[in-house]
Amino acid sequence: MLKILVDTCVWLDLAKDYRQQSLILAAKELFDGQQIDFVVPDVVKAEFARNKARVAEDARRSLQAHFRLVREAVDRFAEDDYKTETLNSLNEIDQRIAMKGEAVNKSIEWIEDLLAHGLSKATTKAIKQRVTERAIAGLAPYHRSKNSVGDAILVETYADLASAAKAKGQRVAFVSHNTRDFSDPNGDQRNPHPDIAELFDGPHSTYWTSLGDLLKSEHADYLEFVDEELSWTDQPRRLSQILEAARLLGLQVWYNRHWNLRSQVERGDTKVVTKPEWEAAEPRSRNNRVIIDSIWKGALEAARKTEEEVGLENLGPWTDFEWGMVNGKLSALRWVMGDDWDMLDT
Repeated sequence: MLKILVDTCVWLDLAKDYRQQSLILAAKELFDGQQIDFVVPDVVKAEFARNKARVAEDARRSLQAHFRLVREAVDRFAEDDYKTETLNSLNEIDQRIAMKGEAVNKSIEWIEDLLAHGLSKATTKAIKQRVTERAIAGLAPYHRSKNSVGDAILVETYADLASAAKAKGQRVAFVSHNTRDFSDPNGDQRNPHPDIAELFDGPHSTYWTSLGDLLKSEHADYLEFVDEELSWTDQPRRLSQILEAARLLGLQVWYNRHWNLRSQVERGDTKVVTKPEWEAAEPRSRNNRVIIDSIWKGALEAARKTEEEVGLENLGPWTDFEWGMVNGKLSALRWVMGDDWDMLDT
């Protein structure tokens, strides 16, 4: 079984990009199926826990902030006939970005599960001693003027891992996006820095700058299967679709209420009166016993237009269950758009 030590920066980069979910899921399923194992130094687990909230927030804000600036520019400078269409398109994009941003939380959950169940490696005294010696000698990742303790701990942890793998005839791999500290500075960045090159002999130990490339080299067919499987995930509705559905449901609810009022008028429970008669009526009667004739005329015309637009076949009557579904759908869509639950005003 291939054992893989993955740098924190790789996990964070994967987490913040929803397009990498298929790769994370493939890694998780290969791990669960005991096809691969992840070696998790304590420093990786701590760094991921410390940075995951920032990554999630950055993923949600970055593109939204960019499109907000674009929207403001279009609103200020675009021609009117072009402005409306463009702003509507930007609103669609902004809404989908927000929903895709939620995928980051799922990615973080999957990664945390891998880190929690992988092969944990503590930072031993021997590792700390070698880290100090590496710093004194100025060897990578100390070849640059920066504090590289965490990176050096990864190198020395992997050194123990590679040594044990070679002795037992096993296979291990090291993956990092941090090419400035770990890769060859004067050649192909897919190759390790000369100061750590001895850790990677090829048959037992390999260096990678992409987890995706590593898994493809080992399980190409499975990665393709997972990518296809994830592509069938339900896609979020466009904002225009949500608005259109909410409008239809709102008309259906209004039309049903209109017919309740029409039935009251036909029975004589509610009377159509002139505005002076309405003003002379008691306040309580104004609410449910009388309606101004001009308002009633407008309601009848609105009902006629609703019938033409929606079609009588889509306006009931409904059973109690069907009526409950109509109200529930409208409440849910309005909640998604920012209203409180049970907001059914028409």
